[in-house]
Amino acid sequence: MIQLILLLGISAVVGLDQLIKWLVLQRLGPSGQTEALLGLVRLRYTENTGAAFSMFDGATTVLAVLTALMLLFCLYLLMAQKIKPKLLMYCAAAVTAGGIGNLIDRVFRGYVIDYIEPVFVRFAIFNFADCFVTVGAGIIIVYLLVDLLREMKNRPAKS
Repeated sequence: MIQLILLLGISAVVGLDQLIKWLVLQRLGPSGQTEALLGLVRLRYTENTGAAFSMFDGATTVLAVLTALMLLFCLYLLMAQKIKPKLLMYCAAAVTAGGIGNLIDRVFRGYVIDYIEPVFVRFAIFNFADCFVTVGAGIIIVYLLVDLLREMKNRPAKS
């Protein structure tokens, strides 16, 4: 049952991500931008052929293959219920959903559509799927670090 819930959640995020990207493409086109959210964020259409922060620019095929392999592994872990803590399971599903959303772009467009540009700080332009990948991965890292610290604290002292 949990696998069905995870798949439905992943599908919903991927669908919403693709809808938003389609709307951005239709409304802003390849060169448009508009202010949004009280001047804190600008919506600006960009085509990212690299990874996060445009690293590995132009390596679309390599990134698509590596992403697909990682996503298949994540889906296996989720469907086989190899991830036991619920929080980690939901975060892995979030990372998977965001990854699939961006993989669809890479495969069918040759680039990822990015459009969220913070104007209050110099930062990369990103998209909805990136938010799921970043937040999910961030929570996983914090969870694992806290778990590691807890384990080290409970370890008996050496004499």
